[in-house]
Amino acid sequence: GAGSGARTFVAIKPDGVQRQLVGEIIRRFERKGFRLLGLKLLQASEELLKEHYVALRDRPFYGRLVKYMSSGPVVAMVWQGLDVVKMARMMIGETNPAESLPGTIRGDFCIDVGRNVIHGSDSVESARQEISLWFRPEELTCWEDAAERWIYE
Repeated sequence: GAGSGARTFVAIKPDGVQRQLVGEIIRRFERKGFRLLGLKLLQASEELLKEHYVALRDRPFYGRLVKYMSSGPVVAMVWQGLDVVKMARMMIGETNPAESLPGTIRGDFCIDVGRNVIHGSDSVESARQEISLWFRPEELTCWEDAAERWIYE
């Protein structure tokens, strides 16, 4: 459908992987109607994480954040769909789980802001940067979604 080509970057953090929430989280994005273009499980290097969180480098929690994000595997994903950046953020919930509504991923699965299970790009621009940081172009697969006509008018 028109305008359904927007993309966002979503990563399930080490706590989400350890707590075996990967399938549940993917299921929510699939059921919403978004299309998965890229998916990989990896141990993120400190270099990659420092680049990913470059905007937060002056914050007091930066060191802890990089350490936590490199403490185990993460699942990196690219999802496509209409307004996907905004809608994914809505599905994920507020950064602080205490402010996340029930029904959101963080509202349903998280308690502590330092263990908030998932990352989602916060703007179209950061989505573009994060996708190119975490994925090579050949790792993204564009495919025809047979259900799309039932999702978009």
